[in-house]
Amino acid sequence: MVSPARNPTLPRRAGPAGSVRIIGGRWRGSKLPVADAPGLRPTSDRARETLFNWLQPMLPGARVLDLFAGSGALGLEALSRGAAEALLVERDPVLAQALHASCTRLHAGDAATVVRADALDWLRLPVHGQFDLVFLDPPFADDAWATALQRLPPWLARGAWLYMESPAGVAPAPGAGWRLHRESSTRDARHALYRQAPADAAGHAPA
Repeated sequence: MVSPARNPTLPRRAGPAGSVRIIGGRWRGSKLPVADAPGLRPTSDRARETLFNWLQPMLPGARVLDLFAGSGALGLEALSRGAAEALLVERDPVLAQALHASCTRLHAGDAATVVRADALDWLRLPVHGQFDLVFLDPPFADDAWATALQRLPPWLARGAWLYMESPAGVAPAPGAGWRLHRESSTRDARHALYRQAPADAAGHAPA
């Protein structure tokens, strides 16, 4: 595991501020509402810009799963930048309704699907196919990383990417078969992007 390196381009998270904006792609500049909901921590523009610079080469045509979607800033940013499809899972009814409204306003059509459900329960039944990129940024107080990671494998396409956000100094282990691609940290959060390691000739991923 590479030790986290402080990156000045990833500032501290702000609290709910009313809206965040999509910062790149076809919907650049569009605002997404941010409700004052427990555990909702909108990622800053600069933090998302750094993340999507990391991701840009793999985004065109990708299927994206945004667990704990909140404002939808991660999943909808991916769509804006060329992903083919984004599935956004959110348990809070007010946030889920706002996600539906944002998708309608952006004319996302069939490319965006909003599911109102508890993400951990929803992961038990992989009925929506496999995904090339998963965003895993749960409310920090829920401590949901381990359970989500345990239930993710059936949802993952070969060579999938995984973005995880966690409190500063906390590094949830994605387990065997993942390689750390890039990471940064601030005083409040760790940002880590992983890539699924290729399997060997026998079909086994390296530990």
